[in-house]
Amino acid sequence: MAYLKILTDRDPVLRKKCREVDSITSRTLTLLDDMLETMRRANGVGLAGPQVGVLRRIVVIECEPGEVYELINPTIIQKEGVQTGREGCLSIPGRVGIVTRPEKVTVEATDRNGVRRTITGTGLLARALCHEIDHLDGKLYTDIAERMLTDEEIEKGDD
Repeated sequence: MAYLKILTDRDPVLRKKCREVDSITSRTLTLLDDMLETMRRANGVGLAGPQVGVLRRIVVIECEPGEVYELINPTIIQKEGVQTGREGCLSIPGRVGIVTRPEKVTVEATDRNGVRRTITGTGLLARALCHEIDHLDGKLYTDIAERMLTDEEIEKGDD
C-alpha cells in the first residue's frame, strides 16, 4: 500500500465535481486500499477521492476501528433530524468549525465487489457520510460552517 498526498484547501482540485466510477478495476481497488492507509496514518475518519487528487466518486470512512466503509458512487437517498457539532477535515489541517448536518442519513453506494449497498448512519457516521459526499461535489465543510473555532477554543474543547 502507498501513502498518498492529501491536498489542502488551497488546491483548486478540491472545488471540482467528481465523475462517477464506470467500472471497478484493479486500479480502483488499489486506490481504495491506499486511501484507507492514508486516512488512518493521518488520523482521519474519512477521505474522498479529490482529497488525494483523484476526481472520481470514491470514499473511505472508518469511524470505529475495523468498521470500514468503501463507497463507490455514493448517493444520499434519505436524511432525518439535525445535529450540530465540531467538524474538521484532513484537507484543512488545524481548523475546526461548527456545522449542522442530518442526525441520520441513508446512502446507496457500490462496494469494492461491485455490489450495490444501502448504508444508514447516525451521529458521527452520518456526519462523515455527508462530509465526504460533499467533497465529491467540490464542497468543503467551511462552506456551511456556522462559525470557525479559534485556536483557543479548539485547545479547550469549547464550542
